Amino acid sequence: MIEQLIDKLRHNTFLSLETTPMHEPTFEPIIEKIAHFGLNTKVDAFSTTDNPLARLKYNAFFGALKLQNRFQKPVITTMSMRDRNKVALQSDLLGANEHELRTILCLTGDPANASDQPLLKGVFEGNSTLLMDIIKCFNAGLDYSGKPFKTQPKPIYPFAVCNAHANIPKNLIKKMHTKMEHGAVGIITQPVYSVENATLLLEMLQNAKEGLSAEAQKTELILGFFPIVKLRTAQFLAAHVPGIHVPEIWMEKLTRAKKVSEEEEKKVGFELSLNAFKSIQKVHPKIHMMSANNFELVSDLLNS
Repeated sequence: MIEQLIDKLRHNTFLSLETTPMHEPTFEPIIEKIAHFGLNTKVDAFSTTDNPLARLKYNAFFGALKLQNRFQKPVITTMSMRDRNKVALQSDLLGANEHELRTILCLTGDPANASDQPLLKGVFEGNSTLLMDIIKCFNAGLDYSGKPFKTQPKPIYPFAVCNAHANIPKNLIKKMHTKMEHGAVGIITQPVYSVENATLLLEMLQNAKEGLSAEAQKTELILGFFPIVKLRTAQFLAAHVPGIHVPEIWMEKLTRAKKVSEEEEKKVGFELSLNAFKSIQKVHPKIHMMSANNFELVSDLLNS
């Protein structure tokens, strides 16, 4: 299942769906919503987030396991460096390996001071490239200290993230290069809202591949997409999430629509999102769909 997913990513279309575990002791409502809208038949893989903004949520690995067992689809499990030292990182990877959770999205993690938990301390033994280096060791049959495993772990496939927009493009190219150099099989971008942005990112990826090994050059770009149906969502993404560029025309159209009615705002936002999604897919049919668990919106988008 995992190897087929990687092959599809490299040679075909690809669509993954992000899920965000809740601040609850259960993951079941998310699974039921996905089943209700039939999204498991529309996507190639799921992902689970790992306590974004350092706010307490249901565990990403347990959520991933439940998704994978229910829908028999691979899950890209997010691992944040913020909450684990080298022992915990490796221990989680070992347990996940036996349960076929072998596609790992490697994140440094949001700062601990954004947390909803009192006096939280971040661990941060390194950034996401350290986790990718640990995975390299595992794939070679060793732990990070160089001690061999008696049983060879099944292959682990690391994914990485990058911004969708940068004022200085060469800085983004350098970050892409570093992540490919450390073994990322796929780089998922922040949300993209125009063909121009998508095309520029693809050009950057090609530039970033210069000087890398043939294996590292197999890295695929996966364009993030977050449908926008409200002006406040567009404003939040543009103002508070680094590395995202929401086109000014979207702001203008949503502002005008909001003055008419909430329904008009939603209608205009949906049309903008649908047109952008379809246009971007034609340019590069490898997409990671984000929605803050608004699976009804995702269903409407994919069925239109």
